Amino acid sequence: MADIVKQILAKPIQLVDQVIQAADEAIAFKQDCADLKSKTKKLALLLLRTAQASNDLYERPTRRIIVDTEQALEKALSVVSKCRRPTVMKRILFIIPAADFRNSSSQLEDSIGAVSWLLHVTASADELCLIWKHIAILCTGSISDQTAAAASLVSLAKDNDQNGKLIIEEGGVGPLIKFLKEGTLEGQEKAAKAIGLLGRDSESVEHIAHAGVCAVFVKILKEGQMKVQAMVAWAVSELVAHHPKCQDIFHQHNIIRLLVSHIAFETVQEHSKYAIVSKATSTDDVHLANNLTSTYKVNEDDDNNYIAHPLGNKKHTQMHNVVTTTTLMKGQMKPSQQIPVNGANSNHQQQQSLSSTRVSNEGRESEDPTTKAYMKAMSARALSKLAKGNSPICHSITE
Repeated sequence: MADIVKQILAKPIQLVDQVIQAADEAIAFKQDCADLKSKTKKLALLLLRTAQASNDLYERPTRRIIVDTEQALEKALSVVSKCRRPTVMKRILFIIPAADFRNSSSQLEDSIGAVSWLLHVTASADELCLIWKHIAILCTGSISDQTAAAASLVSLAKDNDQNGKLIIEEGGVGPLIKFLKEGTLEGQEKAAKAIGLLGRDSESVEHIAHAGVCAVFVKILKEGQMKVQAMVAWAVSELVAHHPKCQDIFHQHNIIRLLVSHIAFETVQEHSKYAIVSKATSTDDVHLANNLTSTYKVNEDDDNNYIAHPLGNKKHTQMHNVVTTTTLMKGQMKPSQQIPVNGANSNHQQQQSLSSTRVSNEGRESEDPTTKAYMKAMSARALSKLAKGNSPICHSITE
């Protein structure tokens, strides 16, 4: 490989010397020639570094970049050569448009950028190989291997931003999203953390959002294990923090409602005096609800510390009905056993509209207090990032 690269580089290095010599001999357009000479010298240094790193280069991208560089140098040599000791006849026959200098300068800049990229990729060849390996394992490995691969991608993304960009460029987002949806508890946590770490800039967040992460986040926040849900909430906060314009994308997927439901879990019991039971067929459930309401009424008469509900006697919002349904009876009342408020038809429509954004309480009560507290903290963090500078989302949260 080293011999092949050196053969490819032989002509560009020769052209570099010719361009520099021609620029030194230029009489006309001295300033423009000096500019081309300066950029040619930068390119010469990069080409020498490329020759020294020839053992580690990839042949196909190297060949493509060097061919383009050779063409740019030939163009620069053609332009600069016309400026050397021109005779009267040459001045008449060879008119050099200013655009030629601009085009040649632009081509040299592109070549400098391309060769710099080639050297950069070579310098991070070890990380790139690791990234390829772990992405391949995520696609084809066993569950345990996939979990380990997701953890490794988390470590690589933590190390520096460039690794995160390489993971995205090499197609790592799709496998991570799939593993977040289908993996084990530990694997889902690692995948969610990796996704959050990858969203370091607006371009990366856009790529992740367009890859379909929102739908998977919604599924996890509705039905996943609480530890995974907490990591997903953290990932949402990271993505929004680095690209606030994606706030509306998350809002459209009803993630706001789900995050509020997680904060409301086991915290709004003390405010259940505001609850309106919306449907019931069991007299025991109705009696229980009436007892709870009466108890709170006695307490508010005793201490006069009652704070009126912001809606007064108006209809409660759908979010409040969700909170009531999930927390008022702590499992003693089922949503299908609540008293109608706005009529059977209205309740049926509300149930249909909320069924897609209702958080499952199955197994949540048995979670340890630390996990519950972390879940609420991450939900609050995500909501704070989503609400920042966005009035519609603020309105949605207050509802």
